[in-house]
Amino acid sequence: MELKDIQNLIKFVAKSGASEVKLEMEDIKITVKTGSGKTETTILQSAVSPAQMPVVSQVVPQAEPAAPVAPAAPAAAPAEEDSKLLTITSPIIGTFYRKPSPDKANFVEIGDSVSADSVVCVIEAMKLFNEIESEVSGKIVKILVDDSSPVEFGQPLFLVDPS
Repeated sequence: MELKDIQNLIKFVAKSGASEVKLEMEDIKITVKTGSGKTETTILQSAVSPAQMPVVSQVVPQAEPAAPVAPAAPAAAPAEEDSKLLTITSPIIGTFYRKPSPDKANFVEIGDSVSADSVVCVIEAMKLFNEIESEVSGKIVKILVDDSSPVEFGQPLFLVDPS
């Protein structure tokens, strides 16, 4: 990660209003804390020791063949259908909710038509509920995330048929 990327992350966190963000990658750990007008950033870099590397590389190949073997054949037919579908993805990390409150109806159901700027769900991040709007028009074909589940940035939430 380059210094420019770290600076952009700090600016993004400051503008978002989040009080603390932690980012951990293979060789770097970044914590950005904001509050009372000042921003504090801690960056820790560590080299992976050669003794740890073989353990990771041995575990990953054993796990990978088991996962793709089973779904490879059944996934072939739906892949052709999914190619024409558009995806609504999560713009932030947080907790996914299909309805505005527990006593209200879901924003969308399978088969509902959505247009650009239609609210399809809310994602709670740092005690703030963010309405997520569809960027595409079409019919909801599949809901990919369970209610009250954590979601990541860029994670697919809905499949939409634009036709």
